[in-house]
Amino acid sequence: MPDDEIEAIRAKKLAELRAYVAGQAQKKDVKPSVFTDTTFDAETRQEGVVLVDMWAVWCAPCLRLAPTIEQLAKDYAGKVRVGKLNVDENPATPARFGVDSIPTLLVFRDGKLVDQIVGAVPRQEIESVLKRWL
Repeated sequence: MPDDEIEAIRAKKLAELRAYVAGQAQKKDVKPSVFTDTTFDAETRQEGVVLVDMWAVWCAPCLRLAPTIEQLAKDYAGKVRVGKLNVDENPATPARFGVDSIPTLLVFRDGKLVDQIVGAVPRQEIESVLKRWL
């Protein structure tokens, strides 16, 4: 193989590796967005799938679920937009959707509520619902 061809292959592979590393670094910084009563409609009406965690500071199951929600935000970055809405600070939105138990996860697709999960369920259950809508 001529040296020019080897250098072209090496340069291409190096560029692919840099792009991969940059993508992994960006995923590390991804966190769920903070939704409020004021921003909720704009956040959930976006194209694609949006997962909203309805939670409260005093809710032990919500706190147990929080690391899973944060990891889902990282793992599904670019595929699912993940947000959290504190129900104590934003009571209008949970009332609007009939949320009377937390944690409740609402799934929106292209601006429409398509699914709901109530309780601190395992990650696999959340992922199976998300995959249904991707």
